Amino acid sequence: MLGLLVASLVAALAYFALLDGWYLVRVPCAVLRARLLQPRVRDLLAEQRYAGRVLPSDLDLLLHMNNARYLREADVARAAHLARCGVLGALRALGAQAVLAASCARYRRSLRLFEPFEVRTRLLGWDDRAFYVEARFVSLRDGFVCALLRSRQHVLGTSPERVVEHLCKRRVEAPELPEDLRHWVAYNEASSQLLRAESGLSDVVKDQ
Repeated sequence: MLGLLVASLVAALAYFALLDGWYLVRVPCAVLRARLLQPRVRDLLAEQRYAGRVLPSDLDLLLHMNNARYLREADVARAAHLARCGVLGALRALGAQAVLAASCARYRRSLRLFEPFEVRTRLLGWDDRAFYVEARFVSLRDGFVCALLRSRQHVLGTSPERVVEHLCKRRVEAPELPEDLRHWVAYNEASSQLLRAESGLSDVVKDQ
């Protein structure tokens, strides 16, 4: 019995020391909760909310939530969002997947220890290659938007249009992207062209 206990402790220590343990637990749990315990969201563009609270493990040396934690919380909330609106299921049915190709973040005010917040996630739109998702970190103390993150979810194996068509059972025209987001998309494309040129790659080669 003692040997089994020691082996279990060693396995647990190895799991958290060698792997990003909590992340590998939280994302599947968030997806399962969204699929099994929460109602399906039919409106692809509807905002969804994911509650959180700043824990001691989230803090940096200045005693506020460190910038990397915002990206992680946005990742968990985005997975739950895409599960509830059916995008993850549609991707699986089409034998495809979506990967994070680009992200940007604005930090407007610190989130402090034990401060409650919501990650308010919504799908802004899509183009021929990717979905564009926004996550707002809103303090539940006063409703202030403490951070704004936007991400480009590149679709592999199919197209965003086919994913939406699979969900809605009809062709759906993509909504017009906000002007500031279009500037960011243009910046990403210009950056890709520069990097391809530096690498000596043809313009035909696309970022994956």
